[in-house]
Amino acid sequence: MAITGAHTILYSGDSEADRAWLADVLEMTSVDAGAGWLIFALPPTELAVHPASGEGGDAELYLMCDSIEKTMRELGDKGVEFDGPATDQRWGRVTKIVLPSGARLGLYEPRHASPLS
Repeated sequence: MAITGAHTILYSGDSEADRAWLADVLEMTSVDAGAGWLIFALPPTELAVHPASGEGGDAELYLMCDSIEKTMRELGDKGVEFDGPATDQRWGRVTKIVLPSGARLGLYEPRHASPLS
């Protein structure tokens, strides 16, 4: 198969601040694709397809963790803000991280088995 990975795009109202935040707070490894345009490495990834509420669909990005409470505590110690406490869903526990630009990034502790293990 020719598929070797996935490239995710996060649109931001302040991409420089969000890139710095990903590098400094989450300590994500990156390469410079030219002119300071950073491309960040992500941990292993999985893809789910959910039914859309209308025609077409959207995409969402959730960073996964083993313990949402522990991860929220560690990120909170670094000054990270959240939309609110983690909530229970049928498929896991979730919250949203507030990025410097104001964009929201999902944080998710799954209940399902991972295809990566």
